[in-house]
Amino acid sequence: MEEIPLSWQFATLGALLICSGFFSIAETAMMACNRYRLRHLAAQGHRGARLALALLAQTDKLLGVILLGNNLINAGAATLVSVITIELFGDEKWALGAGTLIITFLILVFSEITPKVIGAAHADRIAVVLAYLLWPMLRVAYPVVWFINLFSQGLLRLLRLKTVTGDEDRRFTADELRSIVAESSPFIPQHHRSILLNLFDLEHVTAADVMTPRGEIEAIDLAAPIEDIKTQLSTSYHTRVVAYEAEPGNVVGILHQRRLLADAFAGDINESVLRAHLTEPYYVPAATPIYTQLQFFQESRQRFGLVVDEYGEIQGLITLEDIIEELVGKFTTRQADMGTPLVWDADGTVLVDGATTLRDLNRLLELDFSLEGPRTLNGLVIEHLQDIPEVGVGIRINGVPMEIVQTQDRKVKMLRLHRPASMDRCAD
Repeated sequence: MEEIPLSWQFATLGALLICSGFFSIAETAMMACNRYRLRHLAAQGHRGARLALALLAQTDKLLGVILLGNNLINAGAATLVSVITIELFGDEKWALGAGTLIITFLILVFSEITPKVIGAAHADRIAVVLAYLLWPMLRVAYPVVWFINLFSQGLLRLLRLKTVTGDEDRRFTADELRSIVAESSPFIPQHHRSILLNLFDLEHVTAADVMTPRGEIEAIDLAAPIEDIKTQLSTSYHTRVVAYEAEPGNVVGILHQRRLLADAFAGDINESVLRAHLTEPYYVPAATPIYTQLQFFQESRQRFGLVVDEYGEIQGLITLEDIIEELVGKFTTRQADMGTPLVWDADGTVLVDGATTLRDLNRLLELDFSLEGPRTLNGLVIEHLQDIPEVGVGIRINGVPMEIVQTQDRKVKMLRLHRPASMDRCAD
């Protein structure tokens, strides 16, 4: 090295540090890049993205060529520093030690930490560019990389460690996907994000969770006087009405009111006309997941079904709109949905209809009522007290203070809920 000018040696050292930085930034960028974004770019014809995906499909060989180049360059840089130190200071031990510390500092700052921070911060943009350089390097150094990987793979087998290649390590669970969607606020509008999050719940929500309870089903009694039936139909909110005879459990069919228009204009509505327009009821087991029920509705071209338990007893009814509302939110004008909005007032209270489902309360008021038993707030209160409470009675269920505001027909009609103290502490 004596015939090589010292300035050239320093220039060579600088070039080695730059090359080491190249391999460091390549390692971090290739490992940290978003593979789904690369797939999107590759589908649009981006050559760099296609090369990057091909390299990531053989991660062991990609890392092999990067680390081979990086370690060779770092070793060369350390050797060159030793040569420069000897030329400047001779065989002084303190000088060799100082040279080791200096090259370690230079490698850490200029060839490791800084390039890797840059690679992690701009991984997606850098990976598609570096792929053009890494691909031919891997082709050239493939025999050496293959030989080194023989020992690496052998050591992994000895340790009984299974290697994962390709995208097998990129698969997400349902909970992980939910977290990704929930944290995607800069990219997905709030309403769209809510719909996507609701999709994850469809598998666990059953017909019994979204049905209209039996006590709130609007139905007509064919045994009642025809004038009473006409009055009831004229004030109905629904196009389809359940028809029973004598008792609510004895359902004889479903009446589609639009089909009565011609007879209504002709003034010819009687019991026989009503029976002629009845259709067979469609029954839905209460435990049916609503995603499955949505498919059943589609296949059978139905929009309306009566929910029954394992004994065939009617528990409520479910419509196509009920399922859609689970996805996009409330949009119908059901009487149970026309009350005060479910949000806490400034004083920490909210007026709630007893027919409100516990699932809605948990979601909208961030409460934690159990969903294993009763489905509605009315059912929860009655089960808790084992009786119909009087107006003004105050109770506490699951840490939530509530007051009975109105009762009607052996039901708890309206309640006033008070925000739990634990939520106030969290807000503070």
